[in-house]
Amino acid sequence: MLVAAAVCPCPPLLVPEVAAGAAPELAAARAACTDALGVLAASRPDLLVVVGPAEESGRGPFPEGAPGSFRGFGVDLDVRLGGGAPLAGAPERPLPPSLAVAAWLLERTGWSDAPVEGLGVGEPLEVERCVQAGAGIVARADRVALLVMGDASACRTLKAPGYLDERAAGFDAEVARALGAADVAALKALDAELAYELKVSGRAPWQVLAGAAEGADLGGALLYEDAPYGVGYLVAAWS
Repeated sequence: MLVAAAVCPCPPLLVPEVAAGAAPELAAARAACTDALGVLAASRPDLLVVVGPAEESGRGPFPEGAPGSFRGFGVDLDVRLGGGAPLAGAPERPLPPSLAVAAWLLERTGWSDAPVEGLGVGEPLEVERCVQAGAGIVARADRVALLVMGDASACRTLKAPGYLDERAAGFDAEVARALGAADVAALKALDAELAYELKVSGRAPWQVLAGAAEGADLGGALLYEDAPYGVGYLVAAWS
């Protein structure tokens, strides 16, 4: 059963060492992520599953202790999922960037409340399969919490990675509303094709959350909403 969820953005710029001189610009987002992870800890889960977007080579599952790195972003910084040593015999497959950011957040907040596992999901994953994946996750333990990583549209401004798309602000506003209201039906109804066109990395992870939250009757709170680099960043907590 899903007892809590935190939704966070996944830009490597969340990590101050990666952001360097621009680190203060995402200070409010980091603080909101810390608050959201506090909701997870307060739920006393038996298992925490981290879900984030990934290319085909980075799809999970990943065991606790799986390694991640920000060396590809020019920073000599390594992390491990959950902070622990890898399981004996577990392959040392590196975490995709979204799960490396999650591992950094968990390490930063001193997570030790439950075992941690990771799952990378591909952008093309159909809605039905996302929902099924979420249902499968919460069947794993009596009390499951989710840390869901993903960004909204990368087309919010002229200088955004995907340039300006007039549809982006409306799409992101609906996602923000749905996450803030823990509106499972609205998350399931997100248009996958439109999300792809708007360069939304969080669509599939959010729909995994929707599948996990079916029948859990959780309440939501939107903790942060902004697009500082023309990319929509959202933080929400469900409990």
